[in-house]
Amino acid sequence: MVLRPTDPGQLALGLEHPESFSRDDFLESPSNATALGLVDRWPDWPARGLVVAGPVGTGKSHLAAIWAERAGARVLPAAALTEAGVPEALSAGALVIDDVAPGVDEVALFHLLNLARAQGTFLLLTATTPPAGWTLRLPDLHSRLRAMPVVQIEVPDAALLRAVLVKLFADRQLAVDEGLLTYVERRIERSLAAARAVVAALDQEGLRRKRPVTRALAVEVLGRAEAGGEAAEDDEHDEHGDGAPAGPGGGGA
Repeated sequence: MVLRPTDPGQLALGLEHPESFSRDDFLESPSNATALGLVDRWPDWPARGLVVAGPVGTGKSHLAAIWAERAGARVLPAAALTEAGVPEALSAGALVIDDVAPGVDEVALFHLLNLARAQGTFLLLTATTPPAGWTLRLPDLHSRLRAMPVVQIEVPDAALLRAVLVKLFADRQLAVDEGLLTYVERRIERSLAAARAVVAALDQEGLRRKRPVTRALAVEVLGRAEAGGEAAEDDEHDEHGDGAPAGPGGGGA
């Protein structure tokens, strides 16, 4: 079983630990190099707008934060976008709209794209999938979004996941060995969110037990999480049934 941050029986998150979104703390790999290159080249962009697309936990928000600091941009969650708030959102001359997806206020977003175009405002949108595949009510909005350059971030490769784990443990001043890293990276979903969750959980458990973070501790912690996830899956299966009709006489063949 591969652990995901949203699995039932999920690892309990540890103590709050500040996360850095600086350029120096962004780990480059083939999975994100193209997107990072575009952010680094700003304002030398092919257009004044860019969509950064990729699955949850691939570093889109970190990239957006790097660009926002460089461009002096405001950062606005897509869920907070309103038509009345568009002029203020664009007032800095550069804007990040984070987590754009179908269900966004389409009228507000269309108004924002039009005004940004008229004002020459730079835009960076983050999304889990490219806009070309979205179902939207406003055809003109869909056309505008499809016209924006899209750069995709892929799921982290093994080398990046290992580097992220090393950095996360180091940020918490935890000394870990290769055996622990190998065990953890084989057991979790290949995402930055999963890496953060497991490091936080191991840190919390080590502090609670006053034990170093070792492979043995990881076996216990991840084993419990796996067991919890499998139990939840079994409960769901029992609730819905397997869909097979009962045999003659109520199931006795």
